[in-house]
Amino acid sequence: MTGYTIAVVGATGAVGTKMIQMLEQATFPIKSVKLLASKRSAGKKILFKGKEAEIQETTAESFENVDIALFSAGGSISKQFAPEAVKRGAVVIDNTSAYRMDSEVPLVVPEVNEEAVRSHKGIIANPNCSTIQMMVALEPIRKQYGLDRIIVSTYQAVSGAGISAVKEMKEQAQKMLNEEPYEATILPSGGDKKHFPIAFNALPQIDLFTEDGYTFEELKMINETKKIMSDDKIKVSATCVRIPVVSGHSESVYIEVKEDGASVSAIQDILRNAPGVVLQDDPSNQIYPTALSAAGKKETFVGRIRKDRDEDKGFHMWIVSDNLLKGAAWNSVQIAESLHKLGLIKVSN
Repeated sequence: MTGYTIAVVGATGAVGTKMIQMLEQATFPIKSVKLLASKRSAGKKILFKGKEAEIQETTAESFENVDIALFSAGGSISKQFAPEAVKRGAVVIDNTSAYRMDSEVPLVVPEVNEEAVRSHKGIIANPNCSTIQMMVALEPIRKQYGLDRIIVSTYQAVSGAGISAVKEMKEQAQKMLNEEPYEATILPSGGDKKHFPIAFNALPQIDLFTEDGYTFEELKMINETKKIMSDDKIKVSATCVRIPVVSGHSESVYIEVKEDGASVSAIQDILRNAPGVVLQDDPSNQIYPTALSAAGKKETFVGRIRKDRDEDKGFHMWIVSDNLLKGAAWNSVQIAESLHKLGLIKVSN
């Protein structure tokens, strides 16, 4: 049987399990899948295409004869093992922040900058989940009218913080409803001093704060947008908020275009035909995207498109996507499909 040998690092995590599901739907030929995780997960079994596959402990030798390695086990694991995988001939697609802003590493959203994969030197970075869906929606508009400014406020699902955070949210909600004492040990950031409940709450902090008052999550959106769009002059500002939703990030996005001629109907037409975008924009019939309706789907959904009342070139929109799929696992598998489609990877012996 010919095809690629794929390794999934972090196979038992929230994103890793979705990567395995997305690989089952991949269009490129797969000969075998190697599921890798920590030592404590070794020996567990996961189904892939109806057959049991055993989890193995991640070691440098795990990447022998691997063609493509999908990483989603945390930045420190990527830093430790991605170079080992490349050394053994694998192309790494990394879903952590470890390499995103490395000038030697392409940062890729296939609908936006697929050709960037050609410049890889062994590692390709998957952008932040919130950045990905915004890029899918905005790039077609930028191509037509240019973009001068982006202001985004996110409403991010708890699954972006991992399986344990989702579990804690559900426990908090049940205890609050029962008027019982509850704990908060994970959010807004596991590495910060204080933790707050997410159930029935909204937390204006994702990741740690930097000296200028922005969080690292917000800086990711700002810096990654500039890199993906190859435009250091575009003005980008972000406020990232965690809300009590399991899956599906939502974003309120304000843009200012450069060129004349943009209108709501013109932008709707552009997005109606844009790759990876589903337009859901009929306010008279209350048609617009929601986190629940986007959960489990690969596309990016856009609605509530309207012109700013004061700024001639300003427009608002609402962008929603499943953060574990298009925001992580599906985008990673799409990058692998791009490598195959462009003939940039060969099957190992």
